[in-house]
Amino acid sequence: MRGWRWLLGACVGLGLCGCEGVADLAETQAYMNQMLRQAPEPIEPLPVIRSYPAFIYDASGLRSPFQPPQSVERVERRRGARAVRPDPQRPRQRLEGFDIEQLQMVGTLSGASASFALLRSADGVHPLQIGDYLGRSEGRIVAISESRVEVVEIVADGAGGWQERPRTLLLKKHS
Repeated sequence: MRGWRWLLGACVGLGLCGCEGVADLAETQAYMNQMLRQAPEPIEPLPVIRSYPAFIYDASGLRSPFQPPQSVERVERRRGARAVRPDPQRPRQRLEGFDIEQLQMVGTLSGASASFALLRSADGVHPLQIGDYLGRSEGRIVAISESRVEVVEIVADGAGGWQERPRTLLLKKHS
């Protein structure tokens, strides 16, 4: 029981020590009252923010920076020359349902009679030879080498006619 009295006395003593700071509280209150009576310093106005005209970046009509540039030369039409135009009666081949940018050359096969280019599309790898068609722009394969496939597309010239545009599919090298 004696330990209990000693603990109670220690708690009372500590409580009385905490009351010693009442004088400091009065000084703090007097300082706060003095600061509230003084006029506040003026606040600087916010800087004027000028608005600039909006710039809209629209690169949808530009060439992708990841594709090589294509040179398209305007060919003057001569009277009596063979008119370039797509053949609507020609049966469509499997790879004409893909954009030519979606196709990748992944290799070649050479036999005694013909050379084949191996092109990868979304639905697999396809062997193609000279004369086969691919892409949505009537692209016809005109040459196959170990590192490239040369294609000639028939595209609208913007003046109601058609023109041939050369394209090249390069071999995709795996690193």
